Parts: sequence; structure tokens; C-alpha cells
Amino acid sequence: MARKTQQQPRFDTVLSTLGNHKFDVSAGANGAKRISKYGCAADIRAAADGTAEITIRPGWLLKGNIARLVDKGYQKFLKAGHTEIPATADNLRDLHRFSEELKESMGALVLYNEALGTTSDRYVYDRVLGRP
Repeated sequence: MARKTQQQPRFDTVLSTLGNHKFDVSAGANGAKRISKYGCAADIRAAADGTAEITIRPGWLLKGNIARLVDKGYQKFLKAGHTEIPATADNLRDLHRFSEELKESMGALVLYNEALGTTSDRYVYDRVLGRP
């Protein structure tokens, strides 16, 4: 059976689609565009082939910065710089919804484990710290 290939939309088409889906589009770092919605954000830019690529992964906006999701085994935290707060179920739900809508608008590949729920950027389990 032949595998279906999906044509990824051009960067300007992605920006237009995101705007039509009520995403806020503003200037980001290094010529990228900051995309935000539901209190979450990500930075995207035009790739060499004209499609859109994510330069800063989706995260919760914390004091104007995109926070990383850190899993410490017993709880997930949102960390931006030196600021770290516990992630609530609402934070995780909004982050998951934002990521799904962003990837769908970009025509990006959605992986099975990401489709099930929110995946962390970093896993830090205290029971394995210091082990060889």
C-alpha cells in the first residue's frame, strides 16, 4: 500500500491560518513569529524550503517567557529562567490544546505519544539523581 504524503503549507499560509483560528501572532526573537493562545506560546519561522518550523517549542507563558514543562516524578512544573511554579491541570490542558491546534495548522506530524497528552520537555526524577 502506498504511503500518503502530506504537503506542508508555506509559512505565509500558516500565519494566515493561525490568524483565522484566533491565534495571536507577534514578533518573536531572531526574526521568528511568536504564536500565542490560551496563555501558551511558541515561536515559528520560515524554513529554508518556505514551510514553517518551530524554533521554540510550545510552552506556558510565564512572566513574558515561554516556560518549559519539567516532570519531577511526583509533579510537573513550569520553569522559565529562575521562576518555577507547579503546573495545574488547567495549564496542562491548555498547553496540550495549544500544541495540537498549532501543529494541525502547520501541517506538522503529530506523534502518538504527544496526541495522548502533554509531554514534558525535561524529566528529573529525584530517586535516580546521583546514580551511575
